[in-house]
Amino acid sequence: MASISSWVSALRPRTLFLAVATAICGSSLAFSTGKFNITVCILTILIATILQLLSNMANDLGDYQQGTDITGERVGPKRTVQSGAITPQQMKRGIYIVIGLAAIVGSLLIYIALQFMDIKYILIFLGLGLAAIVAAIKYTTGKNPYGYKGLGDLFSFIFFGPVPVVGTYFLHTHALDFRAWLPAIGLGFLSAAVLNINNMRDLENDKKSGKVTIPVRIGLDKAKRYHSILTIGSLACFVGYGILYLSNCYQYFYVLVFLLFIKILSNIIRTKENRLLDPYLKYTSMGTFLLSVAFSICINL
Repeated sequence: MASISSWVSALRPRTLFLAVATAICGSSLAFSTGKFNITVCILTILIATILQLLSNMANDLGDYQQGTDITGERVGPKRTVQSGAITPQQMKRGIYIVIGLAAIVGSLLIYIALQFMDIKYILIFLGLGLAAIVAAIKYTTGKNPYGYKGLGDLFSFIFFGPVPVVGTYFLHTHALDFRAWLPAIGLGFLSAAVLNINNMRDLENDKKSGKVTIPVRIGLDKAKRYHSILTIGSLACFVGYGILYLSNCYQYFYVLVFLLFIKILSNIIRTKENRLLDPYLKYTSMGTFLLSVAFSICINL
C-alpha cells in the first residue's frame, strides 16, 4: 500500500496556489459589484482545488504511460508511479475517487448557484465541468494527449483563466459582462507562464521522450521571449482593468506585485542552464496567488 507521503508527493500541493487564485479572483470581482455568496465562494475554491489535484494525479500517471520519466533528464519532483511508490492501478483508483469528488462538489455548486435560473445555464456549467475533468485527464494520458502536441499552454490559459474566473463571477452575479474578462485573461497568461517554466526546465527530457512542448518547438531562447510576452501581457490586463473600473489611486497597489514577476522574468532570461529554472516555477505560482489576493483586496477598498 502506498504511503501517505507518496500520495502527498503525487498531489503536488505547491501547484494549488494557481487554482485557488482563480476562484478568489472571480469571487472578489463579484464582491466588488455587491453580489456575493459565501457558499459559492467556498465551493468554487474547493472545486478548483479538486480539479488541480486531479490534473496532478493524471499527469503523474500519464507521463509514466508515455515513458516521459525514463530518460534520466527529469529535473522536477520525483514522479510516484514511475518510481514505484504508487502503482498504476492505485493511481487509477485515486483518480476515479477524485473524479467522483469533483462531480459531487461541482453538482452542489451548480445547484446552489443556478437553481432558479434557466436550464440552459445549468447545462452549460455541467458541460464546462465535464470539459475541465476531461482536460485534466487528457493532458498526458491516453493515445493522443494534447500536452504532447504543444497544446498544454492553450488549455492551461483557458482552464486557469477565463473559465474559472469568468465562471466564478457568473455563478455569483448571474451576469456575463466585460468586468471579469481582463483579470481572467491576465491570470490565464500567468498560468501559461507557469507551464512554460515547467517546459523550459524539462526541455532536454521532453526532447528525448518525444513530448512536443512549445520550448521543444521553438527552443529555449524563443521560449524566454514567449515568457516575456505572457508576463507583460498579464500586467497590461490588470492595469487595463484598473483604468476601466478603479477610481482611487490606492486601489492600484496590487500592481506592485508585478515587481516580483519582473524580477522573476529577469532571472529567467539570465539563466543559461534550463535545469536551474525549477525554483521559478514555485515563485511564479505563489506570485500569481499573491497577485490575486492583493488585487481582490484593492478593488474592494
